[in-house]
Amino acid sequence: MAETCIAGGDTWAIYKDAAANWRWRRTASNGRIVGASTEGYVNKSDCISNARRNGMTCTPR
Repeated sequence: MAETCIAGGDTWAIYKDAAANWRWRRTASNGRIVGASTEGYVNKSDCISNARRNGMTCTPR
């Protein structure tokens, strides 16, 4: 199950991929994916840090 938050009209999701690594995805209000992590992270905190470097300003729950 993905943890999500909304900032600036975009939805940010933090989730585990098929290999059990953490990834993030940014979806615009029109439903289009406008950003995503290019790699999976073993640690959730590393994934969130990368998402923040790419513009995430909210806290996923």
